[in-house]
Amino acid sequence: MVRIILQVVALLVWSSSAFSVDDTLEIVWLTQEKAATAALSNLDATPSDEGLKGAELAIKDNNTTGRFTNQKFVLKSVIVPLDGNAEQQFDALVQQGFQHFIVDLNTNTLTNISSKAAGKALHIYNSSLSDDLFRGAGCRGNLLNMVPSRAMRADALGQYLLKKRWKKLFLVTGPSKEDRLYTVALKKAAKKFGLKIVEEKEWTHTYDARRTAQSDVPLFTRGAEHDVLVVADEQGLYGEYLEYRTWLPRPVVGTQGLVATAWHRTHEQWGAVQLQNRFKKKMGRWMSEIDYGAWLAVRAIGEAATRSNSLDFDPIRRFMMSDQFALAGFKGKKLSFRSWNNQLRQPVLLAAARSMVAVAPLLGFLHPVTMMDTLGFDRPESNCKLGN
Repeated sequence: MVRIILQVVALLVWSSSAFSVDDTLEIVWLTQEKAATAALSNLDATPSDEGLKGAELAIKDNNTTGRFTNQKFVLKSVIVPLDGNAEQQFDALVQQGFQHFIVDLNTNTLTNISSKAAGKALHIYNSSLSDDLFRGAGCRGNLLNMVPSRAMRADALGQYLLKKRWKKLFLVTGPSKEDRLYTVALKKAAKKFGLKIVEEKEWTHTYDARRTAQSDVPLFTRGAEHDVLVVADEQGLYGEYLEYRTWLPRPVVGTQGLVATAWHRTHEQWGAVQLQNRFKKKMGRWMSEIDYGAWLAVRAIGEAATRSNSLDFDPIRRFMMSDQFALAGFKGKKLSFRSWNNQLRQPVLLAAARSMVAVAPLLGFLHPVTMMDTLGFDRPESNCKLGN
């Protein structure tokens, strides 16, 4: 009887120590309010808490493991007003000693803060921007990219088009700078996979739905014989008008129709349905790509902290950038960072509005190290000079 009591007491002591928390790591979520943009449809309104909710769910996931490793993770949410200065806010947070920043900021702001913070012991996790700049000449050692680049998205589409033998492309580009950047990536992918752009046009028509649908689109899409219509319309101003209204009956891919994305609500393979359901139950909506990018960033920090058995920045960074780092992202492959440009290598989903069509890289596209490096800038292609 005495032995049983001693065993119970020992178990209680062990349980108390196992679930006590000795160390806390505070992670910053930094974003700025965005001006409302013109939308083609109000059916899928952009949530005001996009990204933040993904980070919050990941904090909960980190702390589930942290109970056993005496590690606690806390999220500090900083939302800069529309007329505020996000760079000044970032500088103030750095002065306060924060070292892990998950950000959803515009291109100029991200460029400025990552440049000013060069050489400092901190990480900036880009959870939303696909700019190839940040994986190329504008890369920084402190900047980690959690979502696929435009080059990765374009390559994913290129692989699928080649597999389907849809080699003749009609390319439509929107008026924005972002549309033109995506077009550059699409052209590189076409050359890479032996696809031919047989017709190229820039959208200069009205955005009036009735006129566009009934007259502009059929006439606009007349041209050379092609297999598929490829559209670059990142703001969604006209791309949805193209499907079912083209002069020839052709599929639409790119930023509308079949899209290449890091995450999609129709994705259910490899346990993804479990993450989808947990997010929707807790947040009351579907997980977006920006939510997923923020979730990945927090989980990457948690995974590196657990494996290195430390909440200090240097051990976390060393492990995160090592060959041993492997993050479970519910996409069938372990995710890790490319050492040459700090891009998180990952499969890219090819999805239609209500169905998952394919996951790139597709079978048959080979690479000497990993198939995932067939997407985007491989080491020999990269002009990133980390440390600059």
